[in-house]
Amino acid sequence: MQDLYGMVSALRRPRLLVTAARFGLDDYIRDIHLPRILRMAGSSLPRTGTALIRLLDIEESMDARRRAGAADYSVARHVEVLVAVMAETRLLAVFRPGPVAGPSEPG
Repeated sequence: MQDLYGMVSALRRPRLLVTAARFGLDDYIRDIHLPRILRMAGSSLPRTGTALIRLLDIEESMDARRRAGAADYSVARHVEVLVAVMAETRLLAVFRPGPVAGPSEPG
């Protein structure tokens, strides 16, 4: 199984999605955004690694809906999930220094 950095680095998403997520990265506030994105109510926040695994699962599902052209696909939600993935990956790097790559554009 890949480590979390490998999983994030392996993501290949359209340039527009990645660029939009990068613009939102500076405004990410973990205590406010993560509970809403993970749809948690009143419980304590998960550790960074655990949150990142959950976010990657959510993002994978969203990308599948995007590729299928599903009517319930929300580009805004997809961007906010990607912002959280990038931010949580940065936080993880604080605890385990080393090169960190976020999702990249194909090509």
